[in-house]
Amino acid sequence: MIGNEHGQAYTLEAFIASLLLISSLTFALQVTAVTPLSASTANQHIENQQRSSAAGALVSADQQNVLKPAVLYWNDTEGQFHNPERGEYYTNTYPDNGFGDILNRSFAGRGLAVNVLVHTEGNSRPQRMVYNGQPSDNAASASRTVTIYDGDWLRDENNTRSKRVSNASFYADDEHGNSLVYNVVRVEVTVWRM
Repeated sequence: MIGNEHGQAYTLEAFIASLLLISSLTFALQVTAVTPLSASTANQHIENQQRSSAAGALVSADQQNVLKPAVLYWNDTEGQFHNPERGEYYTNTYPDNGFGDILNRSFAGRGLAVNVLVHTEGNSRPQRMVYNGQPSDNAASASRTVTIYDGDWLRDENNTRSKRVSNASFYADDEHGNSLVYNVVRVEVTVWRM
């Protein structure tokens, strides 16, 4: 009989330990909230894909020599990019040029929102080229630098030369005075899921 009492005590002890373990796990799962926007390896993978797509679009535009003309696709009379839907930038479409075509092929119809900002030397506020609102916390960005020279030309609606940048009313100022460099801008593409 004495051995049987020890067996019952061990069984009771094991039962109480398992109850404590299950209670601890239940409490831990209830305290931790997992939402669709919680950080996970899947979200990180999506952000990496979006960053790669943004970087790829910029590299492709630079290699095809359409990135700089897109930066210069400026209507100096109106003080805006050519034919935007709202104000001086595009909201529901992309610029009607080679860079806009690349952005359209890369992002249209995929449930993604895209912002394209042009950061200029000497100006703390970037120039919006494409703006679809405030990016989410899971947004991914890539950027590329473009050097604008005094002899570069603004582009008109047909993407042909219209006026030298040094003689035009342009969103970027001449930050390099007596040098041939007019300004160095950074084109930033930010992508996120809507």
